[in-house]
Amino acid sequence: MQRPNPRALNKAAAVALNEGAGGYAGRILAGELRAVARAISALEADPSFGRELSSALWRSTQRKPRLGITGSPGVGKSTLTNALIALLRGKGLRVGVVAVDPSSPFSGGAVLGDRVRMAVAEDDPGVYIRSVGSRGSLGGLSSATSGIVQVLEAFGMDIVLIETVGMGQTGFDIADISDTVVLVLSPESGDGVQAMKAGVMEIADIYAVNKADRPGAGALAAEISALLSPVEKPGEWQRPVLKLCAKQSEGAEDLLAAFNAHREFVSEFGRTEERRRHQTANEIKFIVEGRVKSILERSPQRDELLALARRVIAGELDANEAADRLLERIAAQI
Repeated sequence: MQRPNPRALNKAAAVALNEGAGGYAGRILAGELRAVARAISALEADPSFGRELSSALWRSTQRKPRLGITGSPGVGKSTLTNALIALLRGKGLRVGVVAVDPSSPFSGGAVLGDRVRMAVAEDDPGVYIRSVGSRGSLGGLSSATSGIVQVLEAFGMDIVLIETVGMGQTGFDIADISDTVVLVLSPESGDGVQAMKAGVMEIADIYAVNKADRPGAGALAAEISALLSPVEKPGEWQRPVLKLCAKQSEGAEDLLAAFNAHREFVSEFGRTEERRRHQTANEIKFIVEGRVKSILERSPQRDELLALARRVIAGELDANEAADRLLERIAAQI
């Protein structure tokens, strides 16, 4: 498995930032592993590096199939990802994995950054796994995720798996970056009906009940199917409910078949362009929101924000007027 040393991330980012994004695009397209590792570290550390790298890569990069894997902690997402890696490598495909974990409250890095549960990929040059922290994103993805996926595609991966700890309803989430979204559930997690209430029903394309050898798995699968039945429409994608035992690699082939069937359905019925347009619009929106947030975090704007807050408290301005003034300052810097 091709994995950068976590201890070298800061050094790698510093090297790439010092050299600039210009030369990295060609090195990534040429398949240079070190350039991939350093570029990803740099784009995580500095959004401006990511913008320059993306501008240099996008014309030469072909978008590859993207499978999003999401669900609550403990349902077996990493185990399922591991099983899919083995299956895809058996078919001769190069696999890129972006694993978005909760951020450490101290370092901001990925809490589960060692990815020890993906040991099947150890020493395999056809697999590249990168862990990133969500860094507080409500949508479950870090702001760097899209750029990392683009780098892996440019590096020559045939398919990219994107694993995230949750499926957000705000921000840039798993549905905005993946061709197909798999929601992983387990019988003991108790999140069957809760997932539906949270609005996940409209986002997931495939439901995977993992740990299907445990009590309650059949009932959970039946519950999800019953909840889906009233909202499924003729001519629309009929979302399958699969039962898996990812630890034993049982059901991974069925999941991969469902992924391919969904991609074929979207293409056959002319939905690819519509889906990509929606995803791209959300990505642009997310980038704009990220830039505004970055500006707000700079000292002058942070001080201005606090000064405006004091004026609102003192009754000199209302909150809307204060927001208008701050937006004017931000607009001058974008």
